Amino acid sequence: MPARVVAQGWGWRHAGRRAWALRDLDLVVEPEERVLLLGASGAGKSTLVHALAGVLGGEEAGEEQGRLTLDGLDPRLARGRAGLVLQDPDSQVILARVGDDVAFGCENLGVPREQIWTRVHDALDAVGLALRLDHPTVRLSGGQQQRLALAGVLAMQPGLLLLDEPTANLDPDGVRKVRDAVERVLRRTAATLVVVEHRIATWLPLVDRVVVLGPAGVLADGSPAEVLAARGRELAAGGVWVPGHPPSVPTRKPARDAETLLSAEDLTVGREGRVVRSELEVALTAGSSVALTGANGVGKSTLALTLAGLLPPLAGRVRAAPLLAAGAGPDPHRWRSRELVERVGVVFQEPEHQFLTSSVQAELEVGLRATRRLDEAGRRRAGELLERLRLSRLARANPFTLSGGEKRRLSVATVLATSPSLLVLDEPTFGQDALTWAELVRLLGDLLDEGRTVLSVTHDLDFVTAVADTELALLPAGGLRTGQPT
Repeated sequence: MPARVVAQGWGWRHAGRRAWALRDLDLVVEPEERVLLLGASGAGKSTLVHALAGVLGGEEAGEEQGRLTLDGLDPRLARGRAGLVLQDPDSQVILARVGDDVAFGCENLGVPREQIWTRVHDALDAVGLALRLDHPTVRLSGGQQQRLALAGVLAMQPGLLLLDEPTANLDPDGVRKVRDAVERVLRRTAATLVVVEHRIATWLPLVDRVVVLGPAGVLADGSPAEVLAARGRELAAGGVWVPGHPPSVPTRKPARDAETLLSAEDLTVGREGRVVRSELEVALTAGSSVALTGANGVGKSTLALTLAGLLPPLAGRVRAAPLLAAGAGPDPHRWRSRELVERVGVVFQEPEHQFLTSSVQAELEVGLRATRRLDEAGRRRAGELLERLRLSRLARANPFTLSGGEKRRLSVATVLATSPSLLVLDEPTFGQDALTWAELVRLLGDLLDEGRTVLSVTHDLDFVTAVADTELALLPAGGLRTGQPT
């Protein structure tokens, strides 16, 4: 049965935070409605869907006001009525085999054993994942992992389907397949849908209602056509990715005839001895911006981490030119940690993997302290980064309580603080509203104008167009195509 959601003056404040993540929310979502939840980064969208999924936590995790119910119950007591799919495909894979992973939620809900495998087969069919039940989950692409997560939720037969930026880390083909899978699921189940996205064009044909959140609750509510026609320009100015209202960014002049900074010859990359890509030739020049693109699972992150000195090459070699090495030796993988952090700044795909402290301010100071630059100038630079990336109000907040977009901006800021010559960024724009996306583009443009080099792993074609001088496309069948962004 489709679920009903009611919020009456509801709000939530994370433990240790002065500002409320969301407050004074009055909202009713009727059974079978399909709602697209919009708002600027940090508006409380993820907070709301996590609350509806019953995973926000109790009194020790934060303070709650008002009332939020799912079918008249506190969502924490409505076990199994809501199913949540998150941004990161890899983090939602639990078990080693596809069938076991889909069955996991049913088993935890106590579904009778004789019903579970029928549900598993039906769920995999609904999301279009035609794989054997014993297929290893480690061999799935990002798009397949996300459809697997959706199948696991579907098998529980929830009345409310919650999607929190489910396509943020996917290539265009994966985006289409996940959206189509959601459409098939809704046709079969008639579940109520709440989907959070910044880039809304993918979801507009599927939803019948748009709700826009702001600091004091609901800013706009109505059909997609009504809301976008009446408030489209205003929403775009507030950071929503509205079709026909692209964010404004300056046009860059591409770098030309610069000195090589880092090169790779006959390179084979992989993890734990398993070859992912081979026979690669790469050259990064000073002051250039290079976008590393390709489908999920082709090895973009593995190649980027190898070039950054964090993974050893399986064959071939990576060599830093004297301009970058500056006495540390030509092999980045052999550099000591301090030598590495002074020269190469790496933003991982999962922001949490690089957080080390209990406050945003302290996180920015980690690299400065390691490189002995935590002086007045260093603190001033940290403050400027917080301001530019709209994190100043969160300086004392715990990094792990930030929204997905805020975590990404903090992870970028931490590597920018030490002003490395080479920046290696893995999906730098995921989770960003249009305003913070544009500010990241401008900030990287400034760094490129200063002569720094940027290598970005990305599926964001708008970002490639705005920032990249060169596109390196990893091809599914092998090989690397080098060209100008299109």
